Amino acid sequence: MFPENGHHASTQRAVEVHHPTPITPAAMAPLVPVQPGTVPAVASVVLPDGRVVTGYAIDHARPEPVAAKPAVSRAAVNVALGGVGFLAVCGGLLLLTTFITALTALITQLITLAAVLFGGYVAVQIFKGGHGTGGTTVNIRKAVIKRNHFHG
Repeated sequence: MFPENGHHASTQRAVEVHHPTPITPAAMAPLVPVQPGTVPAVASVVLPDGRVVTGYAIDHARPEPVAAKPAVSRAAVNVALGGVGFLAVCGGLLLLTTFITALTALITQLITLAAVLFGGYVAVQIFKGGHGTGGTTVNIRKAVIKRNHFHG
C-alpha cells in the first residue's frame, strides 16, 4: 500500500538520535564557619554484611514540656474561697443580729426607767405632805350616814 504521495511508508521515516545534554556542575555555596559545640556527632553503624554506614546523628524533635498541674484544682479553690466568704458574711450577720438584740434591750430598759421615774414623780406630787400652792384643799370631816341620808 502506498500513501497518497506515492512513497513507501518505510522510506518516509527518518531516524532521530538524541544525545544527552551534559549537566553543568552547580556552584558550591561558600562554607560558613560553624561554632564549636553545634556540629552534631558523627555515628557509624556496621551492617550485618560488613558494610559501614557513617552519618550524623539526628536529634528527634522533643515535645514542649507540659506545664505541671497544680496539686489542687481551680474548682476546689473557688469552692473553698466561696465557703470562706460565706462564713465571713454569716459571722457579720451574726454580729449584726447580736447588735440589734442589744440595742432593743437597751431601748426597752430606757423606756422602763423613764416610766419608773415619771411614775415616781407623779406619786410624789400626789402624796406630798406639805401644802401646795395654788392647789385645791379638800377637808373631809367625820360624817354620819343614817338611813341613806348624809348628815355632815
